[in-house]
Amino acid sequence: MAKFGKWIGGGLGWAVGGPIGALFGFALGTVFDKSAGEESFKTSTSTRGRYQSTPNDFGASLLVLVASVMKADGKILKSELEYVRRFFNKQFGSEKTKQHMLVLRELLKKEIPLQDVCLQIKTYTKYPARLQLMHLLFGVAAVDDHIDESEIRIIEQIASYLGIRQADYASIKAMFLKEVDGDYKILEIDKNATDDELKKAYRKMAVKYHPDKVSHMGDEYKDSAKEKFQKMKDAYDNIKKQRGMK
Repeated sequence: MAKFGKWIGGGLGWAVGGPIGALFGFALGTVFDKSAGEESFKTSTSTRGRYQSTPNDFGASLLVLVASVMKADGKILKSELEYVRRFFNKQFGSEKTKQHMLVLRELLKKEIPLQDVCLQIKTYTKYPARLQLMHLLFGVAAVDDHIDESEIRIIEQIASYLGIRQADYASIKAMFLKEVDGDYKILEIDKNATDDELKKAYRKMAVKYHPDKVSHMGDEYKDSAKEKFQKMKDAYDNIKKQRGMK
């Protein structure tokens, strides 16, 4: 039975288009070419249907960026793969997760044109969703309880390409890395701020990180959005406790 990798890789009408579509074409084509026979054809055809998407496909964007972060330190950890598997399983169910993980494993072998990929994401993705991407990428990097400097550099590079404001990047980074005055960084406020300024900053961040901001992405991303919101709230509660505020 003939292999279908070239056919699938070239048929990007059903993929996400642009550099992300090209990467998915490569990954899916490789996955399909590793199988043979009639059953492979059935699997290829059904998977093709599941991967129909648009240029702003958040799941596709996430997979490509996750691959970039995982490759940054030169080693692919089972714990990182398991974290991603659990995340996608929770968001999309076990069947689609199998396909996501097959694609991810092939993306990890591919050189990723990071700037081009990020430009595509920036063009088609709203700013709150890009903030959510940053949170998820730090989650992958921190899964082994240690974020390597190479991972920080690649995430910072991604943030720059995605047009993430420096204060927002520092805020999300502080949610995962213990830093001096980290709670203040999460709230994007100086340690010397007054109590009134602190309350105002909290209200502003509560709006920015509210899960409703990414409701357009679908219910599958609500849990991770709630996690980001809770970390912001915890930072506020910690500062209030330190200051003896009610």
